[in-house]
Amino acid sequence: MAHPKHKTSKTRRDKRRTHHKVTPVTLANCSNCGAAVKYHTVCPECGYYRGKLAIEKEVVA
Repeated sequence: MAHPKHKTSKTRRDKRRTHHKVTPVTLANCSNCGAAVKYHTVCPECGYYRGKLAIEKEVVA
């Protein structure tokens, strides 16, 4: 088994462990249609972002 010659500092240890933190995606409800939307993104259902039309959606009949 390996034996460290020097103490690993808290900063160095924590930097190494940063990629182990996995957080779930935060969802919000669209203010226009009520669909679940990821924060800071345009609604894929209606094309609105923060109450304004951001993307013109095509109507498929």
